[in-house]
Amino acid sequence: MTDQSVSAGKFVSVTYTMQDEEGNILEQSDLPVSYIHGGSTELIGGMDRALDGKREGDEVEMSIPAGAGFGPHDPNLTFTDDLANVPPEFRYVGAEVPMQSEAGDLKTFYVTRIEDGRLTVDGNHPLAGKPLRVRVTVREVRDPTPAELAQDRAGPPASGLH
Repeated sequence: MTDQSVSAGKFVSVTYTMQDEEGNILEQSDLPVSYIHGGSTELIGGMDRALDGKREGDEVEMSIPAGAGFGPHDPNLTFTDDLANVPPEFRYVGAEVPMQSEAGDLKTFYVTRIEDGRLTVDGNHPLAGKPLRVRVTVREVRDPTPAELAQDRAGPPASGLH
């Protein structure tokens, strides 16, 4: 255990639990998620600021207002079509449907509903537009290695609290 505190340029590892307003666990990481504080990775909902000055073993609990965590829910990213127009491999709730925009960008949509012969897909993050409660435990704070700094400059990973 080090005596360093979370500040810009420090390598920080955290574990977390994310819940909805009713206390249902939506996401949990018992394996540490690491980042360079103040680097290219931005944690959701202002969590970076909430961790400033914390030390190994400290816990932070915070509420993240609707839309501040994973953005607002965009109704323009929800589409419904007749089930007959959808290939059979996508005809179940939870199916991942890759779609390409006119600009050539790929985005994954998820089948969220099938009823009355219609299928709905949604390109929003499943937690978009929802208020969240997050409990974060700081597991490690230290100076980053050169390799960790290089990875931070390459950009944030695609999962976790980012």
